[in-house]
Amino acid sequence: MIGHFGLGFYSASMVAKQVEIFTLSHQPGAKAVHWTCDGSPEYTIEEIDSKTERGTNIVLHIADDSEEFLEKARIDTLLSKYCKFLPVEIKFGTKKDFVDKGEKDDKGEPKKTEVEIDNIINNPTPAWTKKPTELKDEDYKSFYHELYPSVFEEPLFHIHLNVDYPFNLTGILYFPKLTNKFETPKDKIQLYCNQVFVTDSVENIVPDFLTLLRGVIDSPDIPLNVSRSYLQADASVKKISSHITKKVADKLEELFKKDRADFESKWDDIKIFVEYGILSDEKFFEKASKFALLKNTDGKYFTLDEYKDHVNTLQTDKDKKVVYLYSNNAVDQHSFIAAAKERNYDVLLMEGPLASHYINFLESKIENTSFVRVDSNTVDKLIDKEENTVSKLNEDEKKQLQPVIEAVVPKERFTVMFENMSEKDVPMVITQSEFMRRMKEMSAMGGGGGMNFYGNLPEMYNLVVNSNHPLVSKILAEKDATKQSELAKQAADLALLSQGLLKGDELTKFIKRSVSLIN
Repeated sequence: MIGHFGLGFYSASMVAKQVEIFTLSHQPGAKAVHWTCDGSPEYTIEEIDSKTERGTNIVLHIADDSEEFLEKARIDTLLSKYCKFLPVEIKFGTKKDFVDKGEKDDKGEPKKTEVEIDNIINNPTPAWTKKPTELKDEDYKSFYHELYPSVFEEPLFHIHLNVDYPFNLTGILYFPKLTNKFETPKDKIQLYCNQVFVTDSVENIVPDFLTLLRGVIDSPDIPLNVSRSYLQADASVKKISSHITKKVADKLEELFKKDRADFESKWDDIKIFVEYGILSDEKFFEKASKFALLKNTDGKYFTLDEYKDHVNTLQTDKDKKVVYLYSNNAVDQHSFIAAAKERNYDVLLMEGPLASHYINFLESKIENTSFVRVDSNTVDKLIDKEENTVSKLNEDEKKQLQPVIEAVVPKERFTVMFENMSEKDVPMVITQSEFMRRMKEMSAMGGGGGMNFYGNLPEMYNLVVNSNHPLVSKILAEKDATKQSELAKQAADLALLSQGLLKGDELTKFIKRSVSLIN
């Protein structure tokens, strides 16, 4: 009941040392009344003759410690925030304007006359109060910039909400261009109740992933004076939340079916939103599985079903599991991608802060599949097909060479191992366990639970030696211990360099050594 009487008086006396009300009813024969109060339980009320027009005037005598509310800029800010879309016009003083009164100047041109007009600071009929049939794309874009004057880029597309049963809900949601950074947007969804601004903290009213959008939600059915925990349990809020999720998914599916090429052109801008929705809402995933896209390193897009069909033949391992190779950085992992493509493998581009969580989720949903990062193993081991390559080095030669290689890399971070690769492959390559690396990435993104354990572990790598490469045989055959170590170090540093792991003093030494070897 406090929303019907009392709260307005209370808020007025927070900034005023005295409040006066002059009011006259519309009823015939009514007498005007003057009410005054200084914030105490006592007040005075009397009939007056000075007010002759129906309506109410409220006069605040601002307290000494609240004089900021007498400043035009402060009042303007408050009116703009809370009253921007009130359903009645709000006049805040006057402003100058120029009107054509039909007069001509000395040259016979129409003469503009300066006049004082009411300064109406609000829009009583915002776009969300109108029917979608009454609006054009330009109207939606214009309203977007009315909501967010400091945003200059255009939204990608919009969703108009208009429901009157079993709850009342209107609004417009916009898809902005989203970066790969996972951060709280500055320009949030605004919640209104009958066109009165309530808050832009809607986290407990709409699903978390929808807070990445912008726009307006207006509903009188959302309780405004309760705790967050109550909001999460409120039946109306749950229904509203589910409806908005369904409308967003339906809109995305519609755009995908209507113009796939246009949808693909926008995918990189909305990808993080869709991934977040899939991870956090099972019902959203059920619909999103039809339009969620995977992008490969050649820039081609596939739905989840399309991609499995695309790689099924060449990328099925000995256990009949389809292996999805992926890269999270096409530039840094270029050599690994190139090696995979030489085998006619396809490589996905799975980048962004949610990539590890999203990959884990897809593995659990797509039967008989596994995701393997393209630099997690040698190219022959990425997809295990039991194709054995004969080694040019026997076991004794490998044991003889092992300590030489181990001496040129830190033992606490690298494990040296030999693989029977093609002699056309690189002499040495750095790989990292798919499982350990993914667990660490998920921990960094707030995986929680047992993942914190993985996040505290140091980075560990494998230095894989190609036992069939001529340079490895040359290192083994070198009789001079110093030259042997130098060759081993050079080959290992090349592997480190390809993974961006050669830095600082070690990089400087590598450059000097390379110059001396060339000379």
